[in-house]
Amino acid sequence: MPVSPPVRPVVAVLAVVIRGGRVLLVQRANPPDAGLWGFPGGKVEFGETLEQAAERELLEETGVTATAGGAFAALDAYDRAGDGTLRQHFVLVAVQCEWKAGEPVAADDALDARWVRLADMESGLILSRDVARIARQAAGPIRV
Repeated sequence: MPVSPPVRPVVAVLAVVIRGGRVLLVQRANPPDAGLWGFPGGKVEFGETLEQAAERELLEETGVTATAGGAFAALDAYDRAGDGTLRQHFVLVAVQCEWKAGEPVAADDALDARWVRLADMESGLILSRDVARIARQAAGPIRV
């Protein structure tokens, strides 16, 4: 018997950490966007604030700790089957985070994790949709 897709979007966070002109990115292991580079993040647990979810997901995926500030952007992400059927709809909330400690090590559902220069993030990495725009928005004017 086929499983019906969820009838509501799933809320998830993106932990956007910028430090010294670099942004912390992970290579996603799971859909949507498996294999692509994006921000650490994941589903918000019941009763958890957006900030708590961002800090938890960041630590779980990279080992980095940060203090989450406010949410500053939201976008839709869709996981579709090969025939185009919608399997899942995520509402991704970008939360700006200030780095506290740690260097990124891929864990949980990340294949790789690293600091990427803002100026270079679109060179050599295949990014998930809107990653560059969200990173630039979080960073404000880039100072080289």
